[in-house]
Amino acid sequence: MTAKINLDNIGIVLAQPQISENIGAVARAMNNMGLNRLTLVNPKNYEPQRVSRMATGSSIKLIEKMEVYEDLKEALGPYQYVVGTTARTGSLRPAMTLPRPLARDLIAISQNNLVAILFGPEDRGLSNEQLSNCHTVTTIPTARFSSLNLSQAVMIVCYEVFLASEETLPEPAPRLANKFELEGMYEHLRDVLMKIGFIDRQNPEHWMLNIRRFLSRLPLRAREARVIRGVCRQIDWYTGQLEKIRKEK
Repeated sequence: MTAKINLDNIGIVLAQPQISENIGAVARAMNNMGLNRLTLVNPKNYEPQRVSRMATGSSIKLIEKMEVYEDLKEALGPYQYVVGTTARTGSLRPAMTLPRPLARDLIAISQNNLVAILFGPEDRGLSNEQLSNCHTVTTIPTARFSSLNLSQAVMIVCYEVFLASEETLPEPAPRLANKFELEGMYEHLRDVLMKIGFIDRQNPEHWMLNIRRFLSRLPLRAREARVIRGVCRQIDWYTGQLEKIRKEK
C-alpha cells in the first residue's frame, strides 16, 4: 500500500513577509500542490488588493481563511513539528536536510501531527532566534546565487511534499508535543536551571539554545514533555525546601 503525506496537516507559515504580491503567489503555489493551511506572522506593508492580484482563481480561498498573528510562538503553538527554511548554514542552525528527504520523513509525522513549514522575510530569511523554534531545517540547493524568491522557495518545498510517497506504509509517528507544550516546558526548564546555577542568568537564552537543539533531535512526545516538567517541579520543591532550612538556621 502506498503511503502519502497528509496534506491537510501541513501548514505554510510566513514570518514577516514584506511584499504583498509574494503572499498571493505563495497561496497560488500551495493551491497548485494541494496545501490549504496558510499563516502570516506580523506581515509588513500588507495590501489585500495586491495579494488578490497574484492569488488568482481558487487560490483566493486560501487567502480568505488564512490566519494572521503578531507573535511567531503563538502562530506555531498548535503545531507538533516545525521545519525551518534557510539558504544559510552555520553552527547555530539545526541539522540540515534537503526538501526531498525531508518530504519523505514527513510522511509518518504528518499522519498524527500538524507540521509547520516556516519561511522568513524576503530580505534576510529566518534569524537564529526564529530557527530555534524548529525541529529541523531544510535548504534548497542552487548552482550559484543561493537566495530564491519567497514564492519560488515555497513552490519547490510544496512540490516535494506533494510528490512524497512510499511503497510501504511507514509506522505513523506518535502524537508529539505541540509548540505550546514545548515552550511551557522550555520556560520551566530555563527557570529551574537558572535556579540551580546550571545556566548563566545574564544570557539564559544563549545557553538554552543548545538544550533546544539537543531535545529537538528526537521530537518529544506530549507525555515526555510532561515528564520533564515533572522533574522541574521536583527540583523546584527540593530547592525550596533547602532555602526554607537555610532561613530557619
